[in-house]
Amino acid sequence: MLKKALLYLLFATLALVLTAAIAAYLILRLALAPGPDEWPARLKVGPVSVDVGVPTAIRLATSSWFAPWIAGRTVETGFGAVQFGWNEPTGTLELQCAPCSATVPSLGKTPIRVDRLKATVRRDAGTLSGLLEASAPGAVTTEGTGDVVLRGRWDGRLTQKNLQLDIRADSAPIAHWYAVLAPDLPELKRARIGGTMGLRAHVALPGGTYSLTPQIEGFTVDGLGTEAIANARTSCGPASRLGSESWLARSVISAEDQRFFNHPGYDLTELAASLEANQKASRTERGGSTISQQLAKILVTGGEQNADRKLRELLYAVEMEQTLGKARILQLYLDNAPWGARICGAETAARTYFKRSARNLEPVQAVWLASMLTNPALAVRKWQQDGNINVERATKVADGVRGITKAQRDALLKSVQAAKFAAP
Repeated sequence: MLKKALLYLLFATLALVLTAAIAAYLILRLALAPGPDEWPARLKVGPVSVDVGVPTAIRLATSSWFAPWIAGRTVETGFGAVQFGWNEPTGTLELQCAPCSATVPSLGKTPIRVDRLKATVRRDAGTLSGLLEASAPGAVTTEGTGDVVLRGRWDGRLTQKNLQLDIRADSAPIAHWYAVLAPDLPELKRARIGGTMGLRAHVALPGGTYSLTPQIEGFTVDGLGTEAIANARTSCGPASRLGSESWLARSVISAEDQRFFNHPGYDLTELAASLEANQKASRTERGGSTISQQLAKILVTGGEQNADRKLRELLYAVEMEQTLGKARILQLYLDNAPWGARICGAETAARTYFKRSARNLEPVQAVWLASMLTNPALAVRKWQQDGNINVERATKVADGVRGITKAQRDALLKSVQAAKFAAP
């Protein structure tokens, strides 16, 4: 009889636990179910997944009566596992994601990864605010090895349909930004990185659109050995030995880097424009790289589409500006730039496509070659199929050529419109 009583008690207890679990699941599902016009998402807590209205979930998670219940719990998200905490005296929700990652389409398919990301959240009706910390424990920096932390503040405006975030990251050594965002770069072991960077950002969710406004001061790099590149010989054929006043050099600057002579190796204006264009396309349509960065890609980093490559490229570009100077960077770029399948270098390209030396190109031929650089293979195919390249792009390049008179520009624009050259 005692065994039967214990067995009944066990079954009754299990039934109560199961009933309570089902009831909690149904309450959670009903309470958080997205409304007709509400921003939805799938939430996973342990083995249970439910569709929730994100604004409702945020309001619930930041309420003083519910937040203590989720403290210590972990939720799987698209960015990583997020652990919750609750600071009762300040009424602040605490979140930690370690590691945390996000994919930015304009920077390639490889996610950007941060070892540890912490955030606090306070809510007053539809207004949110808090602190941010991104850290890299045991990071290697110019100062040595140790924990590196980037800090900032954020504010948000929450509606049923979206969340608008304004983020302000405090100014910190650029070396620390590298240690947090790209700790595995081999260059960090030998590069001495100077300067500071702060950041302002606006993020719109759930669309994922964003804008970035970095403030960079005194960015310097040394220790990468780029001074050895000054005497590098091209494998693309004869050197063109073109000066910056040549038609091809001017046309290439117009096509690839209009502020080439004014920037320190990177162009924040062009970077912002490329991020905006790539967001709209959800892929890399506009590179945003300067001629210095492109040269670093050609000679050192390769063309893999990911954030690490872009950050490596930036280090080399900044150091080359200091060790090589503008004139030599431009010459090296012209002598190594790709102009089609197995065709690289200005001299080889000029002789292949126009049967003449690069220094003897007609102005319209120089514009034609410069216009091809954005996508040489596509330009060659179009030339072979239609007897012409992208006239709209060539016209834009011609119109941007610097250091010529109005009469020369007008003549050049007319030549571009009328140009017909035998296809290769």
